Amino acid sequence: MINRETLEKEYPNYKRCIKDAFELGQSHIFRWWDEITPSGKKHLLKQTATIDIQFVHKLFNDNLHKTKNTLQGDLVPPHRITVPKNASELELAQRVGQIGEASLRRSEIAVLTVAGGHGTRLGSNGPKGALPIAPISGKSVFQLHAEKIRAVQQKYHTCIPWYIMTSETNDRVTQDFFQSHRFFGLDPKRVCFFTQGMLPAVDLNGKLLMNSKSNIVMSPNGHGGMILALKEKGVLKNMEAGGIKNIFYCQVDNALIKIADPVFIGHHLKNEAEISLKIVKKRHPEEKVGIVVHSNGHLQVIEYSELSREDMYARNGDGTLKYDAGNIAVHMININFLEKIYHRGDALPFHAALKKEPYIDEKGDTINPETNNAIKFESFIFDVMKYVEKDVIMEVPREDEFSPIKNMDGENSPATARQDMVNLFGRWLRNAGISIPMDNHGNVIGLIEINPCFALDEEELRNKIDKHLQFNGNLSL
Repeated sequence: MINRETLEKEYPNYKRCIKDAFELGQSHIFRWWDEITPSGKKHLLKQTATIDIQFVHKLFNDNLHKTKNTLQGDLVPPHRITVPKNASELELAQRVGQIGEASLRRSEIAVLTVAGGHGTRLGSNGPKGALPIAPISGKSVFQLHAEKIRAVQQKYHTCIPWYIMTSETNDRVTQDFFQSHRFFGLDPKRVCFFTQGMLPAVDLNGKLLMNSKSNIVMSPNGHGGMILALKEKGVLKNMEAGGIKNIFYCQVDNALIKIADPVFIGHHLKNEAEISLKIVKKRHPEEKVGIVVHSNGHLQVIEYSELSREDMYARNGDGTLKYDAGNIAVHMININFLEKIYHRGDALPFHAALKKEPYIDEKGDTINPETNNAIKFESFIFDVMKYVEKDVIMEVPREDEFSPIKNMDGENSPATARQDMVNLFGRWLRNAGISIPMDNHGNVIGLIEINPCFALDEEELRNKIDKHLQFNGNLSL
């Protein structure tokens, strides 16, 4: 039996939510009420009580009537700090890096990794961070990130708390993964998990999708949900109490992230920026990557699909792309800025994304669609850019810092990420005077893996490596 008194105590608005479901055309979620078990009924009622059906109804209608616009005419390429090319620029990077190092030593920096998704597109049912990715050892993405944090802590004699945003669908399995691997040598007290919010998925007519007779399909609310989650789950308060002033933000699926990069931190601090972004140059006009621009006097990240053909192919006088600043989702964020954005309340709009989502039909049969059948609503962290008053845009070499894992094969896949890691380590070794063979495409022939705790960067490797080392096709340091 369902204890209605307990239900009302835990979810005082559940009756109103049920009323909204019937009034807004969502009564089908109770279609199988007489068939489901008491525990199934309790689950469905609790789930319904957590959903603002009026809000979901509004999101669907707003996006239904939204016209697709291309942005043009008012775009200005952003001022950027370019990759150092000469002695004076290298000297500046060194001086700025010292500012970042000092902040790290004062334990003012936290790392925040967004890891709310599953690796379904990669052929995995687990968290994307659990994917084995290292070229020789097969270490997971999570382990590679953890070892970089450990190496930074060792190098600067500091403590760096790691905050990991999961979702309700992968939080437990993510935490279990860390516990089973003993937090990869990190202090468990310094690794904090928190969940982002969830929103229901709807079909193309705005009806809530169900994947069982007692369960509504729910989906993470996007990486922009970080702002709500940080504040409402007490994480920002926890950071402030620990003396944290700035967050190094990254998404979990970039195999080459330079975590807590002191030069990036230094530029952010030197310019008193509210938010800072790392960018790479676009490979070609139609590359599917968000573009950083200034529009109407404000910083903005726009999707490649929002660019007009004219802007997409626009060139500078020297033939380079005019709008080439590709966003790689690596940021420094001042926590006071996050407080300011949270209190705005309406800072982040929701975007509708078409997806394929298994569901049950009117007969209760499971359908695995071959085409997009679901709409999921997500907010994006880069939508806060228009509220930024001070920012830093720092360009980095793609081959050193950006290799996302998005697809099962082909471009941006585990295979390309592994090769990019091997190539990075190969460049370090070649610059240290070690002979490393290459193929006609510029890829290292063989496998190389360097633990960050052995050498966090090229300079550290150069100081440690045996100059008489002979590479035999397989090297693990």
